[in-house]
Amino acid sequence: MPVPLPTATTRWRCTLCGNLTRFDVTRSSRVVEYVHLDLGGEPSVEETEVLAETVESVRCRWCNAVDRIELVDRPGAGGDQNGSAESATGSGSASG
Repeated sequence: MPVPLPTATTRWRCTLCGNLTRFDVTRSSRVVEYVHLDLGGEPSVEETEVLAETVESVRCRWCNAVDRIELVDRPGAGGDQNGSAESATGSGSASG
């Protein structure tokens, strides 16, 4: 089952451990590449055009959970007040 890609206003989050930053992504791509061979026969890809791309699975690097990834809003992306709640929580977390 394909996993939805993050957008400008969303990001991935592991529902098991809460990870927001580290994931292993397995994807399938269909591409057209312009390959240039030098006179010695060494190939190098000079242009790549992605025709289709599907994310097949996303695995959390912290807890190794597979298919436990959800899309959540990025902080401040929707203009909601979650960003101010996070900063208030962050400033009050120091203890004693």
